Amino acid sequence: MSVLTRLDSYQRRRPWLGKAIAVGYKFADDRSSYLAALIAYYGFLSLFPMLLLLVTALGFALHGDPHLQQQVLHSALRQFPVIGDQLGQNIRSFHGSGVALAVGIGGSLYGALGVASAIQNAFNTIWAVPQHRRPTALAARLRGLLLLAILATGIVLSSGLAALTASAHAWGTSLDLGVRAAAVPVSVAVDAGLLLLTFKVLTDRHLRVRLLWPEALGGALVWQVLLAVSTYYIGHQLRGATATYGLFGIVLGLLAWIYLGAVTLVVCAQSAAVRSRQLWPRSVAASFTDDAELTSADRRAYASYAAAAAYKPYEEISVEFHQSPARAGDSDARPDPDVRPDPGARPLPEARPLPEARPLPEARPLPEARPGDRAATPATPTGPSAPPRG
Repeated sequence: MSVLTRLDSYQRRRPWLGKAIAVGYKFADDRSSYLAALIAYYGFLSLFPMLLLLVTALGFALHGDPHLQQQVLHSALRQFPVIGDQLGQNIRSFHGSGVALAVGIGGSLYGALGVASAIQNAFNTIWAVPQHRRPTALAARLRGLLLLAILATGIVLSSGLAALTASAHAWGTSLDLGVRAAAVPVSVAVDAGLLLLTFKVLTDRHLRVRLLWPEALGGALVWQVLLAVSTYYIGHQLRGATATYGLFGIVLGLLAWIYLGAVTLVVCAQSAAVRSRQLWPRSVAASFTDDAELTSADRRAYASYAAAAAYKPYEEISVEFHQSPARAGDSDARPDPDVRPDPGARPLPEARPLPEARPLPEARPLPEARPGDRAATPATPTGPSAPPRG
């Protein structure tokens, strides 16, 4: 028994390992790294206009209370640990500007709509939604506005929670510890709710909330870990760095932070799709050799990839799985019960037997030579005779 066969049988007997391997297989099949990169690109593009919009809106709304402005701003910037401290140190005052507000709104809308389109494309690819069922350009933009509203709500709730934690620090040590202990689960619950809403709004398939909450909760916990790691990165790695090194460190750290968040979102969607659609266990040996037997989860996954390519509702796509040449010549190979014959395929005509060969007629014997008959002489070519020799 080979190593691949042992690993395959081991992961099929353990659901937790089989699901993890199936999520990894589907992540590679859907090319999810590119989907996450597209989400990260639009997220990075929309981040600075959104911060500009936030600062300008605070300048208009809280013009008469500078202390409250600073408190709310620092609470909101804590959601962006890579650049939040830098922005908080360089912003001295708030002055509402109409030009800045227009630029912030335009940039935020463009970036948020791009993020929404990238997330919709990723979710529909992960859940194998056919092309003709995916939203049009206008519907995708409208859903992008809804996603922007969801994200804005999340930022407001998180900022209010951070402001409450900062206020509790000034009231006393015991109250500060209690509020900080309660702030972590509340933040996780808010992030999990936002992730559930994102799954439901941006996926063109009916999804049940009870099948999505484990991935939403896991994604919220990973997000809190990313916030803690990024805060440590800023506090220990970039403290005291030169201006040039600090600039590159901030930009690269911000890109890495956004990309890891996008990968977390995509992996959570992949896990929910694998678990709810029973796309496990997958065959480990099938990725390394062509004569390995596919599981029923492999067939469902590959059939869903083909069905997702339907661009018209009247387009029918059928998938068949045949034995590989190596297994077809094996006399011990069993017929696969999961492979169903194509109902539209015509059977091959039966081979007709060849007609029996007729025997050749017996050869007649030659007549016996009679005495007095001349012997047959070979025919000589006609023509003038040779002249006699002298």
